[in-house]
Amino acid sequence: MNSPIDSNRLIHLERDVLVHLVPSGERVTLLKGEPVRITQALGGTYTIVCNGNMYQLSGADADALGLEPETAPASADTSPGEFRESAVWDQLRTCYDPEIPVNIVDLGLIYDLTILNGTRGGKIVHIKMTLTAPGCGMGGVIAGDAERKVRALPGVEDVLVELVWEPQWNQEMMTEAARLQLGLL
Repeated sequence: MNSPIDSNRLIHLERDVLVHLVPSGERVTLLKGEPVRITQALGGTYTIVCNGNMYQLSGADADALGLEPETAPASADTSPGEFRESAVWDQLRTCYDPEIPVNIVDLGLIYDLTILNGTRGGKIVHIKMTLTAPGCGMGGVIAGDAERKVRALPGVEDVLVELVWEPQWNQEMMTEAARLQLGLL
């Protein structure tokens, strides 16, 4: 999934598929046979362009692109039944803004991670995160991706992802590697 993609290659959708319009986050259906180009394939999602519009397609729907669908997210850092905070960070590093090829951790979008003991023996993970712009319609989609991936970890009882706006995000919050990757250094 994280291998280089040929954004010049035109693909015709093999079936109707629900996608998110970028940047509004609106759910729309692209129809079988529609021509698309994949511009980004990171973290279990695809960013595609169709008729001049950008969309995010879930890896679970990769078969619509003629690719192997994504299975449930997993972390190499965690064995079954064992909980590690580092596994949460690993999962968050697999979440991407569909317009930016840098994960949300390195973008500096994760402001706080709190882990509490749950009532059923598992962990409750509370994530405070922001977006690069307050008006980004993809906020719920990105937060939902983070929640789904963290919830899939062994030992996680519940996940709460809270979007916050203070402090306001700026480019200085990115890791040096992210700024270098985006040509900002």
